[in-house]
Amino acid sequence: MRYRRVLLKLSGEALLGRKGYGIDAQQLRYYAEEIAAVVQAGVQMAIVIGGGNIFRGIEGKEQGLDEAQAHYMGMLATVINALALQNALEQVGIPTRVQSAIEMQRICEPFIRRRAIRHLEKGRVVIFAAGTGNPFFTTDTAATLRAIEIGAEVLLKGTRVDGIYTSDPEKNTQAQRLTHISYKEALERRLEVMDLTAFTLSQEHRLPVVVFNINQPGALYRILSGEPVGTLVSSEV
Repeated sequence: MRYRRVLLKLSGEALLGRKGYGIDAQQLRYYAEEIAAVVQAGVQMAIVIGGGNIFRGIEGKEQGLDEAQAHYMGMLATVINALALQNALEQVGIPTRVQSAIEMQRICEPFIRRRAIRHLEKGRVVIFAAGTGNPFFTTDTAATLRAIEIGAEVLLKGTRVDGIYTSDPEKNTQAQRLTHISYKEALERRLEVMDLTAFTLSQEHRLPVVVFNINQPGALYRILSGEPVGTLVSSEV
């Protein structure tokens, strides 16, 4: 495999499947099997998952909730998703650990960087929950931060589109997919790869980011085996 240690970012909405709210068990099983295939091939896999299928902090703010409180509620939603993904992975034979940025000892470990790395070295998938543990930061930022902390070679952002386009492909049928783009060009084109904090962190630490369609069977495995899937964002083109 091309990469030894990676971090996969999944949105909470990815777990919706055909449901309008919550977690689709069939979709969860699909992700577990896709992840299992690369872990069994020897890749050390960490995951950050969002909570948008249950609650998004920004939506809470729009409904009149205190903004910080709403963000904490969103963080707790990511813990629910992390536990669900842990269960799905263990059902397909993959050992996992959930580490939360907000301590809740009865259900998961606190985030400890060296312990997380040790789990990865032992072949366990580590799922990082509760974002950064601080309000006002997205799970994109949490994913970038954790990827840098554990020494991941690449950040994989699983989405519902097969890469980064010159414009929104769902609105513009003439949009063209980019196979490789530099951080600088992405900023100049104002392409919304990630939120600005996450993007800046990736750029400063020269962390490559691959944006791809997580719902395309085998895409995750093909990326990690070196195939040009999705769009690669890196310091050089």
